[in-house]
Amino acid sequence: MPSLFILLQKLVPQHLLSRVVGKLAASRLFSRVFIRWFSARYEIDLSEAAESDLHAYPTFNAFFTRALRAGARPLADAETAVLCPADGAISQLGSLSDAGLLQAKGVYYTAASLLGDPADAEAFDGGCFATVYLSPRDYHRVHMPVAGRLLSTRYVPGDLFSVNQQTAEAIPDLFARNERLVCLFETAYGPMAVVLVGAMIVAGIETVWAGRACPARDRQIRVQDYSAAQPPIELAAGAELGRFYLGSTAIVLFGHGAMELNGSLSAGSPVKMGQLLGLGTPTGNTL
Repeated sequence: MPSLFILLQKLVPQHLLSRVVGKLAASRLFSRVFIRWFSARYEIDLSEAAESDLHAYPTFNAFFTRALRAGARPLADAETAVLCPADGAISQLGSLSDAGLLQAKGVYYTAASLLGDPADAEAFDGGCFATVYLSPRDYHRVHMPVAGRLLSTRYVPGDLFSVNQQTAEAIPDLFARNERLVCLFETAYGPMAVVLVGAMIVAGIETVWAGRACPARDRQIRVQDYSAAQPPIELAAGAELGRFYLGSTAIVLFGHGAMELNGSLSAGSPVKMGQLLGLGTPTGNTL
């Protein structure tokens, strides 16, 4: 039987609640009080932030998406390093089996449903994935696992369930049901997808090349082709890709034989942006 927490998520007006919270987070109203409460509640470590003064942040959004000071996240220096894209914890990682991506113990979903396009998903058949959950206390900018050229983005409207472990175990196809932004890149290791998944009270997702991408006002699937962009949109390994306005989940996918995951990582492992997620294998595969 579903828990009360799961039932409440199904009953509340997810999008209305998230948008109201988003408006408050972007305003100066009660911002200092809320920032002080949030910082104490989640024991935020501002010694890592570029701005360590709580009172210097004009809004909660500015505080929540705060930048890190230089050197706070050293990048793994292995020659073919694939970097963890965000601070948080590994929700799941492993191979894309015939059953798909592992969401939680015994619960799978397909790459096609996540990416929103079966043709794009074919490039990742037999590949690997890593799902990183960002908790409220974490740094909430998402960075490039490897250097890449942006090919396209796809905004997919959807639900806004929580993405914590309890919900992942209870809601089938959770990450393929929630609102998300799919970003496809060309890299030295073949195609790479970075999927930014929205969640309850996540008021927005933003990228460095296009600004606020989620939610779209018309809530329709929206595909943007960047493959012929001039100049091309190219991001270095470790460069910022985007950010969440309140926390959520980032999922990284690589194709068959493109990378070997770091064997020291498993479900529940705490991670920091820039640490070794795996080692890449140069390939000629393209999307």
